[in-house]
Amino acid sequence: MEDNIIEIRNLSLKHENTLLTDNVSLDIKRGQTTGLVGESGSGKTLTALSIIRLLPHNILISSGNILFNSEDDSSCLLESLSEKEMNHIRGGKISMIFQEPMTSLNPSMTCGKQIIEAILRHNSISRKEAAEQTKNIIGEMKLPDPERIFRSWPHQLSGGERQRVMIAMALSTSPEILIADEPTTALDVTVQKNILDLLNELHLRYNLSILFITHDLMVLKQIADHITVINQGKIVESGLAEKILNQPEQVYTRALIACKPKLTGNPVRLPTISDFISEREFLLSSGNEKVTHSRKEPLL
Repeated sequence: MEDNIIEIRNLSLKHENTLLTDNVSLDIKRGQTTGLVGESGSGKTLTALSIIRLLPHNILISSGNILFNSEDDSSCLLESLSEKEMNHIRGGKISMIFQEPMTSLNPSMTCGKQIIEAILRHNSISRKEAAEQTKNIIGEMKLPDPERIFRSWPHQLSGGERQRVMIAMALSTSPEILIADEPTTALDVTVQKNILDLLNELHLRYNLSILFITHDLMVLKQIADHITVINQGKIVESGLAEKILNQPEQVYTRALIACKPKLTGNPVRLPTISDFISEREFLLSSGNEKVTHSRKEPLL
C-alpha cells in the first residue's frame, strides 16, 4: 500500500441544515500529485479548506476525520488539534496557494517582506538569514530579475509573477504538502503552462506532495498522478490519472472530459453535461453508483 500523507475519511460539511459535502473520502499520496476536479460549487475548495481548518465560520464539520501523516513519523487528526497546534502545521508543514494572488498578497507590503514574514513565523532564524532565503527561493521560481521581484509591491507585478510569488511564499517554509486551489485559472494559456511546468519541477526536486484543485481535467493531464472527481459534494470516481482520463467509468467524468473545446477540426457546438446524462443518471453518478448509459443524443 502506498504511503498517504493525508487521509480524509467520510468528511461531511454542513451550513445550518444544508449538507455541502457528503462522506467525502480522499487519499493524497506522499511525493505524488493528486488532482481534485469538479464543477464550481462541487465542494473542491471546501474539502481543501477543511484540511488546513480555514472553513468559513458558518460551515462546520458534521462528521468524518482528516489524518495527517508527517514525515517525522507522527500522525494526527487535524480536526482535533488546538488552534496553537494547527498554527504550527498550517503554513509550515501544509501550505496552500489560492486562485487569485492579488487578493492573497498584502497590498501594503513588498513581496520580499511578505515571504520573509512567512519564514520567520515558522523558523527561529534572523531576519537577515530569512531575507537571503527569500531571495534564493524567488530565484528558483524562474522569475526575471529576482531582485526586482523582491523589492516590488504586488500591484507592480503581472498575474503570472504574482502567482510565482505565492508559490515561493508557500514553499519558503519547506512544507510536506502543497494545496493548490485553481492556481492557473486566471492566467493565459502560455503562463498557465509555465506555472504547471514549474510546479512539476518543484514537485520532483523536493519530493513534494501536491493536492491540485481544478475544474479542468485537461490541466490535470499535465500534472496529476492520481485524480479524484467530485460532484455535488460526493466523490464520483477516483484512480490513476491515466485511467480516469482514458477510461473513465462514470458518465459525469466522461461529460467533464467531453466539454473541453478541441483546437482541430470544424467548429461544432460544445457539449454540456446534460447532453450526456439524464437527471436520474446525474443523481446516480453523484451517489457513486455505476452508470452504464451513454449520451442521450449525438452531437452536431
